[in-house]
Amino acid sequence: MTGHQPRACPPVWRGQPGGALAAAAYVTLEQLTQVTEADLAQMHGIGPKAIARLRDALAAAGLSFATEN
Repeated sequence: MTGHQPRACPPVWRGQPGGALAAAAYVTLEQLTQVTEADLAQMHGIGPKAIARLRDALAAAGLSFATEN
């Protein structure tokens, strides 16, 4: 099989952060590149620790959050 496979959000997203991301339809790391950290921080269940873990997961995949304009 060739082509790009979307990378799922890391399995550490169990409980409230994972539920908040899924409820907002963020299920892959690539989708998180379209949102800023500030936008995520406004979501119920997403705090500084969750954002830091997501930032680390994105960086490990060579990705990053969207930048604020």
